[in-house]
Order: sequence, then structure tokens, then C-alpha cells
Amino acid sequence: MFTGIIAAIGDVVELTPRNGDISLRIRTNKLDLTDVALGDSIATNGVCLTVVDLPGDGFRADVSRESLALTTIGHWRCGQKVNLEKALTPTTRLGGHIVSGHVDGVGEVVSRTADARSERFRLRAPQALARYIAHKGSITVDGTSLTVNKVEGAEFELNIVPHTLAETIMDGYGAGTKLNLEVDVLARYLERLLQGDKAATPDSDNITLEFLTENGFNR
Repeated sequence: MFTGIIAAIGDVVELTPRNGDISLRIRTNKLDLTDVALGDSIATNGVCLTVVDLPGDGFRADVSRESLALTTIGHWRCGQKVNLEKALTPTTRLGGHIVSGHVDGVGEVVSRTADARSERFRLRAPQALARYIAHKGSITVDGTSLTVNKVEGAEFELNIVPHTLAETIMDGYGAGTKLNLEVDVLARYLERLLQGDKAATPDSDNITLEFLTENGFNR
């Protein structure tokens, strides 16, 4: 588990194809790895990766076909900057929100505009994730815990302050940038609980207005 508070910006050093998947090497720069062991997790642009080697200036991880299909990793290139966060510990300050490192889908930057000293980003999420994104709710973008300022259908807005721009890769975003999205895990569990016994049926992922009305959630 993670908090969505980025600890360092790393660099992609190697992307090596391995029988259909990828071996990835990341240079971690200022991220302290003295307490990291083989098998530990590091969120890399929001993707929970398992450390399989510690070459000295960073770490190596294997990326499965599942991760390649659901994240932006398949489009990464050597030299690319990535957000890094080590897994939280019992003494970690939960400054962001509970982040699993399991990316739900790939979003896209629609626009970027200046807003005083901040930058306002408009992002588009996959249609299937829109129902989990709420005004003033939390969302993880490339591993960064952020607050949603406005929602219109599958598009939502973020107001990013100068500190976040400086400490993450967000200052490099522009219209068309693809990014990893993880919705609030609590929203997913709440949806599942609302389904009750119907959660065991094949169509359980589709909560409709009729379903909510029948079960007293829409009056």
C-alpha cells in the first residue's frame, strides 16, 4: 500500500523485452533505498512494482503482460521521468489517501491552463471509471494523490499547486499526455457492498438507477 505522496522522481534506464513481458530498470536518484530489500514494492508512476534486483543506483522489476495492458508502461522510453514512492510502513504519515498501486486504467490530459500560481489540468478517464470519480474526492494520477475539483461526465479537473509541479512529473504534462489512473479503493468496495447478494451474479458490475431505486438508495 502507498499514500500517493511522491518521494522522488526517477529515470527509466532500461526496458528489456523478456518472452512477451518486460524487465525494467529504474534509476531512483534521491530516493533512499537503504531500507529496501528484494521483494519489496515501489510505486512507479502509480504502478506497484516488485524489486527483483538492487544494482546500486536504483532497482529492477519485472512487468507482466497484465500490467503492460492496463498501464502506460508499454509506451515508456529510456530517459523518461517517473514518480516514485516506497510502500508505506506503520509509522508513515498518511498525507494523501490509501493507494493500492493497482492501476485501473489509462487517462489522458485534455487541457492545461494557468490559474494564478497553480496549473489547472482537465483529464479524461475511461468511461468505465467515470462513476468512481467524485467532486472533492481523491484520485491517483501517475501515483500522485490528488483532489478532484470538478467532474463533467468522464472528464475531471485538478488544480495543481507549485510544490506538486516541482516534486512530481506533472510539470511535463500537456494535452494528449497519457497517464495511469487509480480510483479511490473505498468507492470500489462501496459499490461491491451495495450489490449485496447480486455481487455473485455475472452482471454484478453494472449498478443501474433501477437497482438503486429497488434497494432504497434513490428516493
